[in-house]
Amino acid sequence: MEKEQSNKVKTEHILIIRFSAMGDVAMTVPIVKTLAEQYPNVRITMLSKPFARAFFENMPSNVGFMAADIKNEYRGVKGLNALYRRLSAKHFTAIADLHDTLRSKYLCMRFNLNRNRVEHVNKHKHGKRLLTSQTKKRLCQQPTAFQNYADVFERLGYPIAPTFTSIFQDHTPDLTLLPDSITPRQQGETWLGIAPFAAHNAKVYPPKYMEEVIRQFSERKPNSRIFLFGAGKTENVQLNEWTEKFPNCHNASALLGGLSNELILMSQLDVMLSMDSANMHLASLVGTPVVSIWGATHPYAGFMGWQQSPDNVVQVDLSCRPCSIYGARPCFRGDYACLNSISPEMVVAKILNALA
Repeated sequence: MEKEQSNKVKTEHILIIRFSAMGDVAMTVPIVKTLAEQYPNVRITMLSKPFARAFFENMPSNVGFMAADIKNEYRGVKGLNALYRRLSAKHFTAIADLHDTLRSKYLCMRFNLNRNRVEHVNKHKHGKRLLTSQTKKRLCQQPTAFQNYADVFERLGYPIAPTFTSIFQDHTPDLTLLPDSITPRQQGETWLGIAPFAAHNAKVYPPKYMEEVIRQFSERKPNSRIFLFGAGKTENVQLNEWTEKFPNCHNASALLGGLSNELILMSQLDVMLSMDSANMHLASLVGTPVVSIWGATHPYAGFMGWQQSPDNVVQVDLSCRPCSIYGARPCFRGDYACLNSISPEMVVAKILNALA
C-alpha cells in the first residue's frame, strides 16, 4: 500500500490557499503538518499572508511557504492575475482552497481552466445560520474547522489521521531567543499567559473584570508570573497599566518583538487564558492548555483550539447565545450579558482547575 501510494504521488505538488485572520490560518497548521508527514513524497506549498510564515518554519522539508500581500502587491483582479502567473510556474497538480472567498475562488477558477484538481472547503453555513438564529436556533455542534480542512484533502485523494501535538513536537524550542528580561522559571513558579483582547467587542471580557482576575489569581498564586499578550496601540496602553499595577505582570508582546518568540514563550506556559481569538489558537499550536472565555460566539461553531478541553471553556447559558459566528455583530440586547454575567471568580476557578 505504501509503495503504491509513493509511486502515485511522487511528483505531485499541492497548493494550499488560506488568507484571512491569524487564528484562521493558525488552524491549518495541525492539518498541513499531518498531511506533510503522512505523504512525505508530496510537495506542499502554503499560500498565505506574510505574517503566517512563522507558523510554517518548523514544518517537514516537503512544505514550503509562499507569502502574498493581497491588499497591496496583489490587489484586485490585475493583482490576482499576476499572483496566478507566479503560482502557475510551479506546476501544481492539486489545489486545496481552505478559504473559499472571492479571491481564492478566482485563483481556483484560473486553475480549473488549466484542468487542475481543485477542492474548496465546506464551511457548513446552513448549520451555522441555525446556530446563531434568534427564532429557529438549533444548538448543535458543527464540524470543526480542522475537520473541514481535512475533508478537503480527502476529496483530493489524501485522507489523513491527524497526529499533531505541537509545532515543537520534533525539537525543543530555543529559549535563548527570548529576551534577557524574561528570566528562567524559578522552582515552584507558575507561568500564566493572558490574552485579554479579540477583534470584536462581543468577544472581549470587560477589562475591569479581567483586572480582578489578575488580582485574585495573584493572591491565590503569589509565586507566579503573568505574561500579557496583545499587539495594538490601545491594547498596549492597557497592558502597561496592568504591569505597573501588578509586579508579577509582564507585557510579553512588547518584550518579545515578534510572533516566533511569542510561540516559544507560550510553549513554556502552564496555562493560557484567552478569548475566542487568535491567541487561543497560537497556544494550542504549542500544546499549552487554554482556558477560553466565550461571549457572543460559541465552541459549537467549530472554532475551539486544537485538542483543547471543553472543561476549560468559560461561558454562560443564555437563550440568545450564540448570536454570531465570528463576534462581528453588535449585541442586540445592548448589555453584553454573555460577557458581563461571567464573574472573575468563575474565570479564576477554571484557571486553577486547569493547573491542577
